[in-house]
Amino acid sequence: MKLLRKPAGQHGLVHHITPENAGWSYVGFDLWRLEPGEVASGQTGGNEAILVIVEGKARVSGAGQDWGEMGERMDVFEKTPPHCLYLPDGSEWRAEATTPLTLAVCLAPGKGGHAPRRIGPEGITLTQRGQGANTRFINNIAMEAEDCCDSLLVTEVFTPDGNWSSYPPHRHDEDDFPRMTYLEESYYHRLNPAQGYGIQRVFTDDGSLDETMAVQNHDVVLVPRGHHPCGVPYGYEMYYLNVMAGPIRKWRYENHPDHDWIWQRDNAPKN
Repeated sequence: MKLLRKPAGQHGLVHHITPENAGWSYVGFDLWRLEPGEVASGQTGGNEAILVIVEGKARVSGAGQDWGEMGERMDVFEKTPPHCLYLPDGSEWRAEATTPLTLAVCLAPGKGGHAPRRIGPEGITLTQRGQGANTRFINNIAMEAEDCCDSLLVTEVFTPDGNWSSYPPHRHDEDDFPRMTYLEESYYHRLNPAQGYGIQRVFTDDGSLDETMAVQNHDVVLVPRGHHPCGVPYGYEMYYLNVMAGPIRKWRYENHPDHDWIWQRDNAPKN
């Protein structure tokens, strides 16, 4: 499996990741970059979808409804909550850009269990996680606490310059709930300033998978299994949009045994 996916140009449908071309079973991810007046559209088929307006504004229709103009932030690094739309399986959708638009389409198997609905910006609050050089900031779009999807788990993460994220290294690649859940995961990366880069390593305990990648603006990294920490150099900040899905919609993970001491130390009761 090729884990690092480069965008197919700078305009139009620049990422089209499916279970078939990813070599896995659950997660799909499309990314559109459009100019005003241009249109993205699709059918979810057997999948549910969350449309995430990463940047810009668009007039959106989906699942037989007109949702009006959606979107607010013009630059993802404003860090304001995103405007998103949940669509169940069997839906058609259309988005016409009214400004320059970056639109993410997050996909996973649908089961007909949830109705279409807006997600955010209300109810999404930028929240700090971690401390020191492990500090990052989260916009939870559709994580386990929100009963809004059948399969999808979706979140945004902002990592300040010089910091690490998805750290200490952790994995969620065994279907053994409640100890751990099997979740495939994609990372859509952005850098600020845009010419920056970050580092992401994907590796298993036994070394059968061990790849370290330099990620650039608009790259996607696939995590089929193993640990997957990432970091960004001094002078640049990193954004990523995570999409996870697996047999059950729960996020249970284990830290790497060599590095769990960091989590234990940072989360020890304070006197």
